[in-house]
Amino acid sequence: MNIIGIIPSRFGSTRFPGKPLIDIGGMSMVERVYRQAMTSDVFDLVVVATDDKRIFDAVTLFGGKAVMTDSSHPSGTDRCAEVIAGIGDGFDAVVNIQGDEPFIHPGQIRLLTEAIAEEGAQIATLVKRIDDEEELFNPNQPKVVVSATGEALYFSRQAIPYVKSVEHNSWSGSHVFFKHIGIYAYRTDVLGEITRLPQGKLELAESLEQLRWLEHGYRIRVRETPFETVAIDTPDDLGKALQFLLSQD
Repeated sequence: MNIIGIIPSRFGSTRFPGKPLIDIGGMSMVERVYRQAMTSDVFDLVVVATDDKRIFDAVTLFGGKAVMTDSSHPSGTDRCAEVIAGIGDGFDAVVNIQGDEPFIHPGQIRLLTEAIAEEGAQIATLVKRIDDEEELFNPNQPKVVVSATGEALYFSRQAIPYVKSVEHNSWSGSHVFFKHIGIYAYRTDVLGEITRLPQGKLELAESLEQLRWLEHGYRIRVRETPFETVAIDTPDDLGKALQFLLSQD
C-alpha cells in the first residue's frame, strides 16, 4: 500500500497566530511534526500543506517538502483532499497528521497505517484511555464511544457514555472512557467523497467534522494507543510542550 503523510499547517490560527513557526527547543513546531512523521518509516511521501509562504519557506529551508493550498479550507481534511487532487493517482491512503502535535509518536502513526490497510477500512483514527475527571469533563477534549468490533459509534464533547447512579467525580473509575487523538487515515477514494458531503446536524451541534462522516454512513476504524500527545492550541500550551520536551531527555 502506498501511503502519503500530509501535515496541514495554517498560519492564521485564531487562538495562536503563527504557531507552526514557534520555537520549541531550537526547532519550529512544523519541523518537529515533519521529522516525527518521517521517523515512522511508513510513508512514500510526507508533505506540509500550507496556506502561507512563511511556512512554505521554513519547510523548504529545513529540507522538507511543502505545497501551497487554498486559504479558505474549513478543515485539515479539506486541505489534504486538495493535495491529493493536485498530485493525482499513486497513493492508496492518506494520513492527516495534526500540525500542532510536535511530539506525535511514530508508533501512533504506524498503528494508524496498519488499521487503514485492513480489508474494508474506510477511515481510521486513534483513541487513548482517559485517566482523570478533569480530562473527562473538558469540552475541548472530544470523547469517543467504540463498538465491540473496534469502530467509532459516536464522538462528543460531553463525557460519554453517561454512567447512571454514579457520582461524576467517580466516573473515570467506574467505566473505561476514551478520548480522541485527532490523527486520521483515509482511503484516497473515501477522502474525495467525504469532503463533498454536506454538513449534518450532528457536526453543527458538536463542531466535530467526523460526525458528518458517521451521519452519512461511513465507518471509522479505531485503534487504542498508550502514547500521550501534547497538542499546542494556545500560547499557554507552549510551556507544557517545553516541559514535555525536557522530560524526554
